[in-house]
Amino acid sequence: MIGRGRRQSPERGAPPPLLLPPPPFPAAARAPSPRSRRFRLAPSPAAAASPPPLPPPPRPLPCRRRLAPSPAAAMARARGARGLLAAAALLGFLQASSSFEVKDSSGKVCIIADLTVAFSVEYKSSGQKEFAHFLLPQNATVEPQSSCGKGNTSHPVLVLGFGAGHSLSLNFSENADKYQVEELVFHYNLSDSTLFHNSTAGEMRRVSHKIIIQAYMGTKYRCITSKHINMKSVNITFSNVTLEAYLTNGTFSMNKTECAEDMVSTTAVVPTTPKQTTSQVPTTSPAPTASPPNPAVGKYNVTGPNGTCVLASMGLQLNITYARRDKKMGLDLLNFIPHNTTSSGRCDSTSASLNLTFEKTRVIFYFALNASTEKFFLQGVNLSTTLPSEATVPTFEASNNSMSELRATVGNSYKCSAEENLQVTDKALLNVFDVQIQVFKIDGDKFGAVEECQLDENNMLIPIIVGAALAGLVLIVLIAYLIGRKRSHAGYQTI
Repeated sequence: MIGRGRRQSPERGAPPPLLLPPPPFPAAARAPSPRSRRFRLAPSPAAAASPPPLPPPPRPLPCRRRLAPSPAAAMARARGARGLLAAAALLGFLQASSSFEVKDSSGKVCIIADLTVAFSVEYKSSGQKEFAHFLLPQNATVEPQSSCGKGNTSHPVLVLGFGAGHSLSLNFSENADKYQVEELVFHYNLSDSTLFHNSTAGEMRRVSHKIIIQAYMGTKYRCITSKHINMKSVNITFSNVTLEAYLTNGTFSMNKTECAEDMVSTTAVVPTTPKQTTSQVPTTSPAPTASPPNPAVGKYNVTGPNGTCVLASMGLQLNITYARRDKKMGLDLLNFIPHNTTSSGRCDSTSASLNLTFEKTRVIFYFALNASTEKFFLQGVNLSTTLPSEATVPTFEASNNSMSELRATVGNSYKCSAEENLQVTDKALLNVFDVQIQVFKIDGDKFGAVEECQLDENNMLIPIIVGAALAGLVLIVLIAYLIGRKRSHAGYQTI
């Protein structure tokens, strides 16, 4: 196409030639955006051969050519890719769980366990009593000793190994229509300095506990509530447990057997009494039941020779499983009413006790001081109460003197808004709600600086991680958008 115009003498000047639109390009040659290209019309050969001098041609419009991406753009895209990988890794962390499988020689799965396990181990360090607290790591491995069992000659076993020679074994067995974890075995290596700092003993130790889990064959065992196992100097806490042995189809069964703590069945509660008696009948599909109300929070203190030595604020609930006369098991729940509860106790420089009495129930908390770490902790609990008339034994007593709960630095207070379950024995559980407690070095009747419990920290950490992941994804989308815009405008350069 040729530009057309009227010729004029050079003295008079000439208007710029009229530019006509260019012919359409084939679809394959069009640029992604119509605004990204400009065109200049060339003069015809006849006009170029005319003898009279022509006015200066119009200034050429800039032509653009496609260039390779600039180093800056390449780096921006690389940063965007790295950000995407980081976000993917973060989301993978959020979804991670401790899940383990045992397979037979043919590759068929016979045991699946998805669980969280927390350990608290007492050991000696330079003559002082110390406690190591750690979790079963997600990178724990299923050890070769794990097995699906062979008929009547051996039973299934899941062995999880981690760290410097530590292992946790779940030994299964079956009885009629049920299977159970017949024995729990924990081996730990006191020479592992990463867990047991300055341990004076360097040998391997073994602790075990009989039947802790039982479920019906063909069902998965499910227990969200924390379950505490006390074994000499070791406390093990299971939570969020889903497991099944003797699998037939290689995956979890649809039906489930819930633990007693998750399916507490309560009878009608009279508003004027805090005591509730429940009966638990084993069934494969229990009906939905109402949860007991949380106890009211009361404030208690103990005064010693130098002033207040124990200051506590908490709601207390006693949970006792007992045998009934009809050969079934019952569950007795008792909420302490603060204004009907009396408190007393004693204290010295390294130990203290808090004695709470409500009606015919008494609970004594024993606290101790770790002089080397300057921390106080709950060392033991002793309780006694009366049971309903349907119980085979009218009274109940239990104690545990190897605990290490409610731990904080002297001068600070321990605080936990979440419910905590203190395992006294396998039949007695003490639930504490909205607890804040301080022992030794108390300024007047006021709590010191707060040390949050791990449950509260986890509840705060999860929203932070999720928010960070979402913010990262938004940032990645924004970077991708900006890179896209830069590529569309910077794909050509002026020449």
